[in-house]
Amino acid sequence: MIRKLLDKTIVSCFLAAVVFTTLALGTVEAWSVAIFQLIVVLMILLWAAKAIVEKHLEIKVPPPALPLGGLVLVGLAQSFALIGSSGQTRSLSMDVEATRGAAAMIFFLFVSFLLAANLFDTNDRLHTLANFLIIFGLGLAVFALIQHFTWEGKMYWMRPAPSAGAGTGGPFVNRNHFAGYMEMLIPIPVALAFSHAARGESRLFWGFAAAIMGIAQVASLSRGGIISLAGGLLFLFLMGARRRRSIHSVTRESWSRLRPEYFVVLILMAIVAGVFWIGADSDILKRVAQDPLTTSAATDRGGVWGDTLAMFLANPFLGVGLGAFETVYPIYGRGDGSFLIQFAHNDYLQILSDSGIVGGALALWFLFVIARAITRIPKTADPFIRALGLGSAAGIFALLIHSLFDFNLQIPSNALLFLVLSAIVSRVTEDRRLTTE
Repeated sequence: MIRKLLDKTIVSCFLAAVVFTTLALGTVEAWSVAIFQLIVVLMILLWAAKAIVEKHLEIKVPPPALPLGGLVLVGLAQSFALIGSSGQTRSLSMDVEATRGAAAMIFFLFVSFLLAANLFDTNDRLHTLANFLIIFGLGLAVFALIQHFTWEGKMYWMRPAPSAGAGTGGPFVNRNHFAGYMEMLIPIPVALAFSHAARGESRLFWGFAAAIMGIAQVASLSRGGIISLAGGLLFLFLMGARRRRSIHSVTRESWSRLRPEYFVVLILMAIVAGVFWIGADSDILKRVAQDPLTTSAATDRGGVWGDTLAMFLANPFLGVGLGAFETVYPIYGRGDGSFLIQFAHNDYLQILSDSGIVGGALALWFLFVIARAITRIPKTADPFIRALGLGSAAGIFALLIHSLFDFNLQIPSNALLFLVLSAIVSRVTEDRRLTTE
């Protein structure tokens, strides 16, 4: 009895952490970071109490956890400082305090990944997680649309945020981060609706949820988000095609018997219609036509990427230090200093600048392990679990595309969701015969 209570409490705390990190403006401020870390500490203590009650501790370590753990070690090595007799501090990082904070966050994300991989390891738990992510994503989309239509320059109608545009980013000040969050969630209901395991009622709900999330995501006017969502859905379609059965006739007796690809087309049509209905179509066209993703300006993405590459080339082995980008960038930046550049707007360049070749190798290791797991998803027997795995894989792929233009993985809420999807992919393919509780 106590064991089950502890187990359910840990799961509830984990889902609460996902909700909190998102609603707390992405968890980019000190107070929200501290609360997230306290939640993770609480889950660790509850997990330890469960092990004491059971008199048994089993920790499953999926392959992607190894490069993540390696990145934590890199952060620890960079943040180790020696103080000389003259009082001068020497370390591998060019901003020790920032690196210590980044290393701590990566550690708690690493622990969260392990918790997700161990908590959601049965059919029932994966069903619960899938439904939670879809309902939460739908709620976020509705909130973002309502906030947009009632926008008066304040987040949650209380906190002034003039830089938040027209409030299309939901709980995120930066609309690109909202788009990044949505593009990871949208493929899940699409994949479930796409699967032959879906019943008529469930398929309608999943399709509705995907359409509303898609409308909110596209209406955010994030160009990188729109490109990434399209890439994720294309990835999902191609992966699903490997498992698709040939259907020679379509009956009109049941909506659930419609060919899945037709249903996906209907979802996309609903998204387009919704965008036109809320009047975001002209804004999207203007933003794409008049504001390119990159220019040669020193403070635009193209200029920042060039400066970031110079930063990496000057510190090729271990980089300037995790989290030290903002401090070090002015040394290499070509701008006049009037703009604050906090991130590289490219997660791949940032991992190189922050942790050098070592960090880049760890990132490649992580991507290789995830890619290998994704190739095994179509072989999964259970249709629901297979669809959940494909949807999660498409969400991962979409964010990897978006990482070419933005810095979603530097935002704790988005990094946490990315790792949750990675844990789903790892669990789905690690054991094809997941048991029910």
